[in-house]
Amino acid sequence: MGTVVTEFLLPDIGDGLTEAEVVRWLVPEGAQVDRDEPLVEVETDKAVVVIPSPVAGIVLRHGAGQGETMSVGTVLAVIAPPGGGNTHPSPPGRPGAAEPRPTHGPPASETREPTVEVKALPVVRRLARQRGVDLTTVTGSGPGGRITRHDVLAAAQAAAPPTAPRKPESLPDEDPRRRPLTKLQRTVAANMTRSWSEIPHVTTFDEVDATRLLGVRRALAERHGATIQVDALVIAAIIPALRRYPEFNATLEGDSLVVHAACHMGVAINAADGLLVGVVRSAEEMSIMQLAEATARLAEQGKTRRLGVGELTGQTFTVSNIGALGGGLGTPIIPPDNTAILAVGRVADRPVVEGGEVVVRPLMPLSLSFDHRVIDGALSRLFMDMVIENLSEPALFLA
Repeated sequence: MGTVVTEFLLPDIGDGLTEAEVVRWLVPEGAQVDRDEPLVEVETDKAVVVIPSPVAGIVLRHGAGQGETMSVGTVLAVIAPPGGGNTHPSPPGRPGAAEPRPTHGPPASETREPTVEVKALPVVRRLARQRGVDLTTVTGSGPGGRITRHDVLAAAQAAAPPTAPRKPESLPDEDPRRRPLTKLQRTVAANMTRSWSEIPHVTTFDEVDATRLLGVRRALAERHGATIQVDALVIAAIIPALRRYPEFNATLEGDSLVVHAACHMGVAINAADGLLVGVVRSAEEMSIMQLAEATARLAEQGKTRRLGVGELTGQTFTVSNIGALGGGLGTPIIPPDNTAILAVGRVADRPVVEGGEVVVRPLMPLSLSFDHRVIDGALSRLFMDMVIENLSEPALFLA
């Protein structure tokens, strides 16, 4: 009698996922896999996720190759019970059903190849596939030996034979200037287009004297022996304003404004292959040191795409620290389903007039974009005045 195999379907791993791209298979076809053992690494719109095997057995077939995109509900892998002999698929009627290919040869325990760990982001792996570069032969020049885009291009150039100059009549898809967007970049582009086309943006600009704020940051760093992200202090200063003016912590749904009970604070992260927004959930319940730890972790793991889907969705207000990149004032775009975003610029010494005299103070630029369907100029002014007051005197929000 035949043995029923498991057709493992690509699951929805969060936030309405509809498809994912296979980054790499961690268990080859014909090899043994244990239950809950990492089976495959996939890339969604925002995150790189490792999916474990739901059962133990022999991997008969992969549902897609490396670099291919799959829809949720289609067969991700076909797995037979260990030592199952003849196999046949599970009963029909499940989406994406497919006939497995039985394997032959020596036991799986003898056929699995040793895994060589390669440190590279999905966008770098994709570039390597496009250029025909074997990443296991490339020495990474990035942090911790991570392989960078430059490493792949250098390896491809070294391996390529001399060629004649490209003719002017080359096809468009051969144009070296044409570069496909990564999955993350496509997602960011779609979100930006949606925000800009749906939300009437208004941006207001301010500056705040950061003398006390920087002093508190230094004191906390010395007391706790830790780096204090400016983002953490800014978030702590914003939360009381979100409580007093809840229109800034809300979502416009049709003719209704949904005010959120919790402050899920988004933090913009400059990742290697696009912009990410990490989320500090229920930030209003955290101490300043908890906020510092959370923002530091988001920044570190976000840059290497190691954040989970739950840490990349659901923000109710966003802070973008453009000052970390040397920026000053800007016009930040409001994320979908939010009503506002605050950009914080680089602190710089500037002359100001105090008591009729010109003095030098460290000023922090602030740029607030808000949805004019929900927030008018007067309300935005009240909100910003409170944020500025808190940033000027941190005791107001640290007490």
